[in-house]
Amino acid sequence: MILAAFLALFRRDLRLALRQGGDTGLVIAFFVLTVVLFPFGVGPEPEVLARSAPGILWVAALLAALLSLDRLFLPDYEDGSLDLIALSSLPLELATLAKCAAHWVSTGVPLALISPALALILDLDPRAIATLLASLLIGTPALSLIGGVAAALTLGARRQGVLLSLLVLPLYVPPLIFGAGAVEAAALGMPPRVDLLLLGALTLAALPLCPWAAAAALRQALG
Repeated sequence: MILAAFLALFRRDLRLALRQGGDTGLVIAFFVLTVVLFPFGVGPEPEVLARSAPGILWVAALLAALLSLDRLFLPDYEDGSLDLIALSSLPLELATLAKCAAHWVSTGVPLALISPALALILDLDPRAIATLLASLLIGTPALSLIGGVAAALTLGARRQGVLLSLLVLPLYVPPLIFGAGAVEAAALGMPPRVDLLLLGALTLAALPLCPWAAAAALRQALG
């Protein structure tokens, strides 16, 4: 019963995200444009681009994932669906997890899949492309989960987007450090295993903690 409700909410949010397409398209377009603009700012020298590529790709992915966070709970909050979800048989913690999972599939996965093509633009060492893809697939779930907490905390606030950015960006620093560190290590010919394990540990820690914190914030917002 609970599993069926969880999957139904996940499919609903994913279907809405893919049907509308605006949020996913905006995220991908922002990611692509940000990466493409960097060579104009730092110069076209391959050595400079290759050295900066891990940080550029991870920062661009992080900011792109941030764009759609304010829509995570707001539409359901405005039309009253969030009240029905809170009153349903599905625990609010699991409902929050389902919505964060749908957000990751509709934003994090496309960002990860398109990153190898953008890595070529920045002359990233080919040895590091597989690590880049793995780091984004491992780390972007943490971005969605942490962002879910921030979106719940700022729900109903004035200028939610600004508050959301100020709240969530400092919390994104650890995934950024380990994700970019893994790619940089692979580009230098060193094993990225430690950084990937730490990145995975962050995601595993966020998996139980963030839905619980977001659910508590949603109950406060719903009064």
